[in-house]
Amino acid sequence: MKTTTQENIVANEGMARRSFLKFAGAGAIAAGVLATAASCQKHGGVVGDPTNIDLGTGDIAVLNYAYALEQLEAAFYIQVIATPYTGMTATERAMLTDIRDHEVIHRDFFKTALAGNAIPGLTPNFSKINFADKASVLGAAKAFEDLGVAAYNGVGYRIQTLDYLVLAGKIVSVEARHAAYIRFLLGQPFLDSTVVTTTTSIEISMTPAQVLPVANSFLSGLPLVAPALGA
Repeated sequence: MKTTTQENIVANEGMARRSFLKFAGAGAIAAGVLATAASCQKHGGVVGDPTNIDLGTGDIAVLNYAYALEQLEAAFYIQVIATPYTGMTATERAMLTDIRDHEVIHRDFFKTALAGNAIPGLTPNFSKINFADKASVLGAAKAFEDLGVAAYNGVGYRIQTLDYLVLAGKIVSVEARHAAYIRFLLGQPFLDSTVVTTTTSIEISMTPAQVLPVANSFLSGLPLVAPALGA
């Protein structure tokens, strides 16, 4: 069982990142595909308007969009494990630690792939969440996971590079498993009309224009904008 000391948190993040980069081949992807794409696209994270952070254009915009959401989720779960809610069981702690490690890996993958095109590190603001209260933590986790799945589904069609589309599909599948587990902890149905359409049984998607205001409400500092993605 991992401890909650800051040293171990940092160590676990580093190990998770190295493992993912090794098996996903992120280094090769970042050095090749995105380098070509970046040569003809707007640099992500450039603050042309000093009142916001522009995610960029093309694949860079999509990757920065995902990177921003993964930063938010990683920070949330790091806090959850560092300050466990009252009554957290050993099983819950183990599963939430796994989710934390997944989100850290996702965050670091996008940062590595984007390299110099990445937006800055964001400053989360979780003042609306009571991390000592199970219902508050799991309610926030459900909101973050459902938002993440809907966000990936809503922007996937904009990905121009096949390698990234495949990786996005694999990541959103993991996020959906997280969402199902959180619903299990809450004693709620894995599927309902808030996440799956009743007529087609297809996962509901959200556009960047719908997602970014929610994400920005949990961030301090400049808001994220994505004009190239319609938000």
